[in-house]
Amino acid sequence: MNWNYGYLVIAIIFEVLATTALKETHGFTRLLPSLVTVTGYALAFYFLSLTLRIMPVGVVYALWCGAGIILITAIGWVWFRQALDMPALIGMGFIMVGVGIINLYSKTLVH
Repeated sequence: MNWNYGYLVIAIIFEVLATTALKETHGFTRLLPSLVTVTGYALAFYFLSLTLRIMPVGVVYALWCGAGIILITAIGWVWFRQALDMPALIGMGFIMVGVGIINLYSKTLVH
């Protein structure tokens, strides 16, 4: 079984968890969110490194960032009640289209 995408998904989950907790650290003055942030980023980079053993760094980073941006924006909208205007929504749409194109059509990925 090819775990490259599994490792990438796990890396994205830890990155999103860490970034969400980062807002709650209040400049790393709160212990629990700070520990979640540091641990989450460490695990995110570990699983990202496993993905990079096989897949190209540029493509992996584009997928990781694109998915992270979309998920963090959604969490910000739902959890933190951060408003999104039309340009932000259009930009998110472009990011999703870009990630889709990479996944569906790129010959540089290892499937």
